[in-house]
Amino acid sequence: MIKYDVIIIGAGVAGLYASMNIPQDKKVLLINKRETFKCNTFYAQGGIALARDKADIPFHIKDTLAAGDGLCDEKAVDVLSENSRQAIDDLIQHGFHFDVNENGELLYTKEAAHSCKRILHAGGDATGRYLHHFLLEQNSHAMLSDARVVDLLINKGECYGVTVLDHRHRKNIYAKNVIIASGGVGSLYAYHTNAPCISADMQGLCIMKGIELDRMEMLQFHPTVFVNSNNAQKMLLTEALRGEGATIEDEAGRRFLFDYDERGELASRDIVSKAIYKYKKKTGMHVYLNCENFEEDYFKHRFPNIYKNLRALGFSVPQQRVPISPAFHYAIGGIRTDLNAKVPTVKNLYAVGEVASTRVHGANRLASNSLLEGLVFAKRAVDDIMKTIDNEKVFKTFELDDEIMSLKDDKVKKDQLRRIMWENVSIIRTKNGLNDALSTINALLNENIGKLLKFRLLTAKEIVISALNRSESIGVHTIQEEN
Repeated sequence: MIKYDVIIIGAGVAGLYASMNIPQDKKVLLINKRETFKCNTFYAQGGIALARDKADIPFHIKDTLAAGDGLCDEKAVDVLSENSRQAIDDLIQHGFHFDVNENGELLYTKEAAHSCKRILHAGGDATGRYLHHFLLEQNSHAMLSDARVVDLLINKGECYGVTVLDHRHRKNIYAKNVIIASGGVGSLYAYHTNAPCISADMQGLCIMKGIELDRMEMLQFHPTVFVNSNNAQKMLLTEALRGEGATIEDEAGRRFLFDYDERGELASRDIVSKAIYKYKKKTGMHVYLNCENFEEDYFKHRFPNIYKNLRALGFSVPQQRVPISPAFHYAIGGIRTDLNAKVPTVKNLYAVGEVASTRVHGANRLASNSLLEGLVFAKRAVDDIMKTIDNEKVFKTFELDDEIMSLKDDKVKKDQLRRIMWENVSIIRTKNGLNDALSTINALLNENIGKLLKFRLLTAKEIVISALNRSESIGVHTIQEEN
């Protein structure tokens, strides 16, 4: 029997920061589905929000609550904001370098729905990439890559470990504690900004295990994404661009967002996404991001990856505007947890980061609060685990199941699911569209399918049912009357 003190599922910001906070003398295993860089943290551009000091805590809380549209758990928001400076200082003390000015002072920027500049960044528009690389360097524990978790070993309300599929070979790995940090649901959608392997496996597995998912209808769509490519993962154009002066306009150069909200480009991203969606539908016009307010040298230094990638595609930024569309970006809902990231109904099981629902984001996540949430709640999970990590545990052994993981036709069905989710369960929803999606998903679940596709379908079904159960529009959830 292979036994660990802690198994961490996922190697993004939440999983790696949890690992960093567990002492080296503890036996820890990180399980990573693909190459380490294929996680949402790696692709995060904007930065990390925080309360700059004690005086800013009430304002950060206020902004988070306002963006959350009345559905935030205020205690969770307090925890997030009050621990934010400590998390950032901890990274700096361990050697992480945020961008600074010529005097060596931290550079703060502003994003939509923030009342002041309070977002730190690194490498200009490569905060996630820099942070991910740094946390990997800090990791002193074992990592199993190219392996995916296909079962949670649970008996009588207690978790004993996981089953992994490691190069097509299944094996059980046991642990005193399991932390799920596997990310969101991006691959359920035809257009998304997520890493390609973010496929809602663990959410679907939790449904199979009777573990509660929470607010799965709350899905955030990023308003400024370059979608004119053949890849499912589309190029995110960070909100920091608009925070620093980029504008959104139609074919004629008109900044139409002010028709929908007095803040224009600086309205929260759910408002901007819906405005673009409605305006394109009403006018039939294309919509563009205009960056001409930037000096080229500054743009190239501040947003080096966006500059390089768009130039490679033939766009002379910042002078030339870029066609944009909203795309799926972030799962607000997830596995229900408490303020210590514990799954309430299963002993020794935790969930952190985008896979979890701490209710800190309410109905709409405030920009750049996601990396912060991963840091703060990963630390709280570890603090809770450390209280009992040295206690003896009597392990129960589990038999391996023999379910088929995937079938030849599953790829076609995955693509069908992506289309139906994009068409019927995205920015603007209708009851008829949701019911059509539910019928399709149920039909697919009744076909001969592999377990991995079943995970996706179960997660998608939970999203649709949650959307149908919330009849009033709020935050990112907009349900519209039929035409």
